[in-house]
Amino acid sequence: MIPGSAVLRQVSAWQSALARAITDPAELLAAVGLGEEWLAAAQAAARLFPLRVPRGFVARMRQGEPHDPLLRQVLPLAEECHAVEGFGTDPVGDLAAMAVPGVLHKYHGRVLLTATGACAVHCRYCFRRHFPYNAANAAGDRWRIALDYIAADDSITEVILSGGDPLSLSDRRLAELVRSLDKIEHLRRLRVHTRLPIVLPERVDDELLGWLGATRLQTVMVVHANHANEIDPPVRAALARLKSAGVQLLNQSVLLRGVNDSADALVALSDGLFEAGVLPYYLHMLDKVQGAVHFEVPDAVARRLMAELNGRLSGYLVPRLVREMAGAPGKVALA
Repeated sequence: MIPGSAVLRQVSAWQSALARAITDPAELLAAVGLGEEWLAAAQAAARLFPLRVPRGFVARMRQGEPHDPLLRQVLPLAEECHAVEGFGTDPVGDLAAMAVPGVLHKYHGRVLLTATGACAVHCRYCFRRHFPYNAANAAGDRWRIALDYIAADDSITEVILSGGDPLSLSDRRLAELVRSLDKIEHLRRLRVHTRLPIVLPERVDDELLGWLGATRLQTVMVVHANHANEIDPPVRAALARLKSAGVQLLNQSVLLRGVNDSADALVALSDGLFEAGVLPYYLHMLDKVQGAVHFEVPDAVARRLMAELNGRLSGYLVPRLVREMAGAPGKVALA
């Protein structure tokens, strides 16, 4: 056997799974057993923001159930096509915070790199669904401009890889980037924001674990699950591999109407995450991005849910309810 061939097969497996993601609304509806009455609206909404969802994630959805909490996160709906006052294309002020292409410097001590515009799944509530990735990509010129900016500011101790989803990049490119970050002496932590271990657990392979384990930086991975049904045995196995490699695992969710806007759903999510080795971190209020108004949960309902969670869960299992506001020095706590 050629050395490294097993790793090559593993990388090929996740890339193949990513390439075979469902992008046609008709195929998604057929896969979950829904009729053509949903098709016209799904096609219209997908023209505004394309559909993409891995087949393994679709397999976790309940057949014939249009209100399945996983399906609702990815199925394009007619409501996305209506412009609503108060909902815009840059709801959290990303563009104003861009220091150089692809580097968002909102908060003291840390910067976020939009490493890529690609994602494994297009969540219909995505706050960057209108983001100009072509003009705001830190990966241009092999990261030079972004790295120079970080190296020039010794108050920056943490770099957050985001996107899109940074783990949709190859391990070769990510390893190259992290090696460069390692050389910046004032950096202490690397944070990776990703949905791939949840929606495409095949992504957690030997090569990924290799570069994560090679960095001197303390590594935190913030995954994104919104409902306990997302955490199936392959996902638990992927998270266990990350945990065994010494990666600190946190989860951030978005409070979404029709997905997780009940205390029972949120309790089950926190329990499921902790059993999988992940600590609940943030529960975000919906960012008011155009096309996502049908997911909005009122503040009063959110606070009531948090009060119930505090009465039913140990403190370490209760995520912080927050809202991101443009220009604020950090996340704004609501409860």
